[in-house]
Amino acid sequence: GLASSSLQGSGREWRGELASPFVDRLKNSLENFIVQRGSGKTVIAGYPWFLDWGRDTLIVARGMLAAGLVKEVRDLVVTYGALEENGTLPNSLRGGDDTNRDTSDAPLWFGVVCGELAVAGVDLNQLRAGERSVSEVLQSIATHYRDGTPNGIRMDAPSGLIWSPTHFTWMDTNHPAGSPREGYPVEIQALWLRLLRQLGSEWDALREKAEASFQSLYKIDESWLADQLIAGPNIAAAEATQDNALRSNGLLAVALGEVTGEPAQRMVAAAQRHLVVPGAVRSLAPLPVVPPLPVRTSEGGLLNNPDEPYWGRYEGYEDTRRKPAYHNGTAWVWSLPVFCEALVRAWDFSPESVTATRSYLLSMEPLLNEGCLGHLPEVLDGDAPHTQRGCDAQAWSASEAYRVWNLLNEK
Repeated sequence: GLASSSLQGSGREWRGELASPFVDRLKNSLENFIVQRGSGKTVIAGYPWFLDWGRDTLIVARGMLAAGLVKEVRDLVVTYGALEENGTLPNSLRGGDDTNRDTSDAPLWFGVVCGELAVAGVDLNQLRAGERSVSEVLQSIATHYRDGTPNGIRMDAPSGLIWSPTHFTWMDTNHPAGSPREGYPVEIQALWLRLLRQLGSEWDALREKAEASFQSLYKIDESWLADQLIAGPNIAAAEATQDNALRSNGLLAVALGEVTGEPAQRMVAAAQRHLVVPGAVRSLAPLPVVPPLPVRTSEGGLLNNPDEPYWGRYEGYEDTRRKPAYHNGTAWVWSLPVFCEALVRAWDFSPESVTATRSYLLSMEPLLNEGCLGHLPEVLDGDAPHTQRGCDAQAWSASEAYRVWNLLNEK
């Protein structure tokens, strides 16, 4: 199997002194992205171009907890919890402008962070985010996802799964919409199940229905998980079209523990074969896709090969070259730790899987010595030689690597 064969014969011993320089450098990098926003905390997603993005901030918060920054994460949760409105959180913050709420994953990542903050000993019933407790904010998110949010997120009642508008996930490139993912994206369902699991017994019946739908609708024969169920507004999940494109998002479902056993192992093995490159994970495999994925200009001109949309180099004019490539083959550094966590969870933290995972994580170390020294970049080209692209220093690249390395040391 993958986990038992990846490092046969390596002979390398994983002693603490070998790991500490790598993990210390990651922690030093992580701390450079945490900034003050008013009386609270937030995270700069990447230097030199990004400000604070909702999903990025909340994903980074998990690494902050791993680094022992509990107070900082409390402040961050208070900051974002106070901004929750009708189930929505800001997709990005620009000064005092929080009106961009085009994200279906940020509120669900908020739930993940709150759950991990509770494990760290914080009472969510007592922690206040404005006039409400954080527990009340979580109930608001779940209730509005179930009943529908003002920006179009809604639950499909027969399946219990969440429908997401176009470009609302982290693969949110638009104009052109290189990866629209309108419908039922796989990682949104995993995050939704995670939220329902932590909310209490009154949500159990809905969780069980959504879990059964998730387990049945995303399997592709003896292959990887469907990346999404493609569906326009008001199309039920059961009537949607499976998207067989191999992307990294199924790894999130495994890493979050919502897919286990053989389906999890098949997803990880497929990613290892087609997606993993040194230090990162491709956003799309260089394989044919069904159904086709056309990427068009605003005038309707075709920019890619819809049947084979993999785009291996992130370069050139933004709207006709880089955006079509951004989530259709460009390799993301933050996704490698996700792959690593998925690997060890799929093989139940066996010694072989832990050893393999450490080796994969250390494939990121050369990136700390190139580009912006001491930091990990946003993306690499999917094609060799996997040139660094995008932001020179990206928060979730460092935070996820740090978090997963520490997860391994806890086991």
